[in-house]
Amino acid sequence: MKVLIGAAIAVIAAIVVPVIALAGIVLLDGDAKAAETTDGGGGLRGVPAEFRPWILKADAACPEPEMTPALLASQLWSESKFKTTKDEATSEAGAQGPAQFIPGTWATWGRDSDGNGVASPWDIGDAVIAQGRMMCSLLKDAKSSGYGGDPRALALAGYNAGWGAVIEYRGVPPRSFANGETYDYVKAILADIPRFEGSGLLEISGSGTGADALRRAAARAGTPYSWGGGGPSGPSTGFCDGTNGYLNGRCSASVTVGFDCSSLVQYAYWPTTQLPRVASDQYGATSHQAVSRDDLQPGDLLFWSKGGSGSIYHVAMYAGDGNVLHAPRTGRVIELQPISSAMPERDYYGATRP
Repeated sequence: MKVLIGAAIAVIAAIVVPVIALAGIVLLDGDAKAAETTDGGGGLRGVPAEFRPWILKADAACPEPEMTPALLASQLWSESKFKTTKDEATSEAGAQGPAQFIPGTWATWGRDSDGNGVASPWDIGDAVIAQGRMMCSLLKDAKSSGYGGDPRALALAGYNAGWGAVIEYRGVPPRSFANGETYDYVKAILADIPRFEGSGLLEISGSGTGADALRRAAARAGTPYSWGGGGPSGPSTGFCDGTNGYLNGRCSASVTVGFDCSSLVQYAYWPTTQLPRVASDQYGATSHQAVSRDDLQPGDLLFWSKGGSGSIYHVAMYAGDGNVLHAPRTGRVIELQPISSAMPERDYYGATRP
């Protein structure tokens, strides 16, 4: 979000556009079929795994039909190329983070959406949800403005230059405004949308138990982690046990509908293969079919234990190309990550094929 006409207009624009509060977004049982066929809304490709669940959440939270995951992805690409470091994602105008918020605008739209205790434009979850919140409100404002043209273009112009500039020109500011930056920004984002439209989180070829299980799990991408939650029939609230399930000092699991690592695996394989509930038992039930890391196939199970001691604490599903699909921990969602960073490398214990 490059502020072209000063911080004041951007802040005024944020005040003019009404704030839309986000509720927690989860996939409930009744949404399973829709998730499997629509990928949470229109499809998405070419997006880093760490951005994907937050884009889908931001899209799902907005009732405006003009909002799509690909629109948000194209905007993020234009803003920062999905960069997240201060060296790479700080503009000359002082805009910060992957969604390029200036401090004044962030104060209006920023929230601690990822639940880590800090609302920061540098946190991917916080930034993307704030981007979606602001764009959703701008879309609503664009459609009620009476101005002609594509409401997406009007909203993008408001995001880039402030809604005050859209009001001034009763539409997208012309090329003569701010050396054409807003005009070109809107044009580029709309043109790039098709490159981010895709069929899903994973393109899983082939058939068989493992591939089918991976497809079922991938349909739940973006569902929150809930300690003790979930099972063969889908996500559910979990519980706290004195150590696990807490976020910022409160029991998150008891109010979060989702999966933990092992319930996601159990759900994915059920009923074809009826795996037990917890990760250590899942390893025990499948360890007779051990798989080397060099021979992994989609759907294989990977396990981690503290220091490789054998006390297994996490399970994930191999998703191909060196990635796993898993439910990492409280405060996170089901997502795709490289094996090397999914959990501490020193804790990797082994893999099995159910």
